[in-house]
Amino acid sequence: MNKTILTLVMISLSLTAKSQNTSVEKSVSGIQIGLLGIWAHNEAKLSNQIALRTEIGLDSGIWSGDYYDGTGFLMTPVLTVEPKWYYNLNKRERKSRRTDGNNGNFVSLKLTYHPDWFVISNYDNINIINDVSIIPTWGIRRNIGNHFNYETGIGVGYRYVFAKQAGYLENESETAVNLHLRIGYRF
Repeated sequence: MNKTILTLVMISLSLTAKSQNTSVEKSVSGIQIGLLGIWAHNEAKLSNQIALRTEIGLDSGIWSGDYYDGTGFLMTPVLTVEPKWYYNLNKRERKSRRTDGNNGNFVSLKLTYHPDWFVISNYDNINIINDVSIIPTWGIRRNIGNHFNYETGIGVGYRYVFAKQAGYLENESETAVNLHLRIGYRF
């Protein structure tokens, strides 16, 4: 009887020790580049599966048409705040897959602001109109070695453009898409 109780206690202790949740890291900082920009970010732990990503960077744009002599290019500042829920960390841990550097699948709510602070462009006197967007996004992040990673995501949301600021009669709202593929370096 004592051996049975001792065996049950040992099994329950080992199950309790194994049932701890895998967690996002306390802080992850890095830099990422993509087809249309460069960004520096930090993800701070809010709970075991939720991190708050703050980001500053330069979004890019390319255009051409009948009103321009050639193809135009611009880079403008962007500020982003994005709570991320990494929903599959425990599953990745059970399958002995990496979770360091917040490596996993996520769902987020990306809040982005484009201020009209400055514009880098191959045309003179280019300005942008301030806008803010909120986009629910699904994505993944995977590590390549110890410091490099890639991240991809897709989402559809809402964008509000402060057009009155630029002399238009009304501000505008529209559907916004977040489609990104980035390669990054984690510090």
